[in-house]
Amino acid sequence: QVQLVESGGGLVQTGGSLRLSCAASGRTFSRNTMGWFRQAPGKEREFVASISYSGLVTSYADSVKGRFTISRDNAKNTMYLQMNILKPEDTAVYFCAARGSLTSAQYDYWGQGTQVTVSS
Repeated sequence: QVQLVESGGGLVQTGGSLRLSCAASGRTFSRNTMGWFRQAPGKEREFVASISYSGLVTSYADSVKGRFTISRDNAKNTMYLQMNILKPEDTAVYFCAARGSLTSAQYDYWGQGTQVTVSS
């Protein structure tokens, strides 16, 4: 079983930066693909970025490509999301997630979320 805890959210001005962390607890850090999602009030949860266990395969939503960087340190059981040049539309609760198995396309494990607010 994988348990995920996000941290690093906060309030920043437009153009600022934040780094989110997702710490995994349990037997071991998931070897499956992991990712970041976000949800703004009144909006559906949306995909932000994902990363394979090796870190060699990454994917980004068009809205964040070039500004956000996903990474993971398996030795530290931690995944990161470096967010630069933040915009007000980035304001949301950010969740880290992990797929349920190596072959699954679904994210079955979720953190509690961390709030990111970007002021105009």
